[in-house]
Amino acid sequence: MSDPAQLLRDFKPSKEFFIGIDSDGCIFDSMEIKHKECFAPMFIKHFHLQPVSKYAREAWEFVNLYSKDRGANRFPALAKAVKLLGARPQVKARGVSMPETGALEEWMKRETKLGNATLNAEVGRGNTGLAQVKTWSDAVNRAVEDIVHGVPPFPLVRETLTRLNQSADAMCISQTPADALKREWSEHKIDGFVKMIAGQEMGTKTEHLKFAAAGKYAPTKILMIGDAPGDHKAAKANNALFFPINPGKEEASWERLFNEALDRFFKGTYAGDYEAALVREFDACLPETPAW
Repeated sequence: MSDPAQLLRDFKPSKEFFIGIDSDGCIFDSMEIKHKECFAPMFIKHFHLQPVSKYAREAWEFVNLYSKDRGANRFPALAKAVKLLGARPQVKARGVSMPETGALEEWMKRETKLGNATLNAEVGRGNTGLAQVKTWSDAVNRAVEDIVHGVPPFPLVRETLTRLNQSADAMCISQTPADALKREWSEHKIDGFVKMIAGQEMGTKTEHLKFAAAGKYAPTKILMIGDAPGDHKAAKANNALFFPINPGKEEASWERLFNEALDRFFKGTYAGDYEAALVREFDACLPETPAW
């Protein structure tokens, strides 16, 4: 199988600056609908968690929406949700057995491109321990395609993309499958604002930035825009700058980016105290451990 990430390695700068932008929860207000209407119901259905559905939903939403794991790839998120759920006393009291995640953990240790293509290939080679995960993941994709429509970009996204295109090469950097990303970006006619749409098939967000931008642009001229700690981590791993779209305060974040942060980035006054203050505010938005 040829390496999908080669497209990122082959990417050539056309501008002085590079801006990577996450999609779900950052460009689109789609995190809630995807996780509450697609991921969580399929988690309950395909892993037989009906007897503890309330707690299963809470665990899923905490991991994927309301914690430092927000925006994680679906497969590590699945392992984390199962672990959190299994540890709850109410779940133990009901004697519900948790899904077996050994095969999933083992696969995640050796596979960097955690996506449907690599999962399908793994199951095709006879890894039966992942069959249920594949059934779930396929069901999630069908649900997203069926349910998630007409969710527009946040206010000022289009204006911001128009402005940043004048000075920067922009790229969508996400852990969503590429098919869904392309469908959503083209539905709202914003796909023309980015040079490339990189999904989970091309590796982690850290790898996306490393292959596409690191060493091709000066570190102070690379910015990652995202709503999840994983976006911040990817930026830091590549010595790049980070602009947070704060969960629950997305509109205000886009206003700040459009009205002041973008100018600072292009003028070279973004790094340092200004970025640090934004990161502190962002860090306070999401807890590490659940309230229960």
